[in-house]
Amino acid sequence: MSVWKNYLAVGLGSGVGSALRYGVSLVSQAALGSHFPWGTLLVNVLGSGLIGWLAAQALRFPQGQLARLHPLLIAGFCGGFTTFSLFSLETLHFVTTGRPWAGLLYVMVSLPLWLTAALLGERLALSCR
Repeated sequence: MSVWKNYLAVGLGSGVGSALRYGVSLVSQAALGSHFPWGTLLVNVLGSGLIGWLAAQALRFPQGQLARLHPLLIAGFCGGFTTFSLFSLETLHFVTTGRPWAGLLYVMVSLPLWLTAALLGERLALSCR
């Protein structure tokens, strides 16, 4: 697949995944309330399972249809559907390649940095009134 087709596939997959994530969030909020982010939890668990399955299938069958649809399905759909799937896959890669300490370090560094960045972004926005 040419480079521009890959970008188009990622964009299309991201749009579909993001729209579905939004729908899941609305439905879960209506069904379960807004006291806990059930929709985000659900899409991240489902998406992490899906990205793991897709990646394994693409590795098992490198000439197969799923491998050719990698930009659409993994980077696009899973990336748009979740907020966590690629992080899960990258962490799993460290563990399965015999580098569990790198995976643990990745988790321990990433989560505080993400939370700190979100906090700083929020404070920056609130200070610019």
